[in-house]
Amino acid sequence: MNSIRRSRSLSFFLLAFSLHFLLGFSDDSPASKDSKKTEHHAARSTSTIIAIVLIGLVLFSLFSFILFKLWRKKKREEQYARLLKLFEEDDELELELGLRD
Repeated sequence: MNSIRRSRSLSFFLLAFSLHFLLGFSDDSPASKDSKKTEHHAARSTSTIIAIVLIGLVLFSLFSFILFKLWRKKKREEQYARLLKLFEEDDELELELGLRD
């Protein structure tokens, strides 16, 4: 009976050791989980960086567009002021030449 007990405990020990040995090489080991977390974290940080860059580009584009519109408005106002000044000078010239009463 003692030999049966010994063989069972030995077989149980071998089974546990073999399972532990096989599980050590599986992908679910703690080191593998850490590397998966690291890969997931790296992928997440890369996607975060890409999102921030894209948002930055969109904001820069909007800012540039608004500045362009303001610059165009300022140029248009300057041209309109120059046109008014040109016509005012013509009126003065006509008055000076006596072409207009």
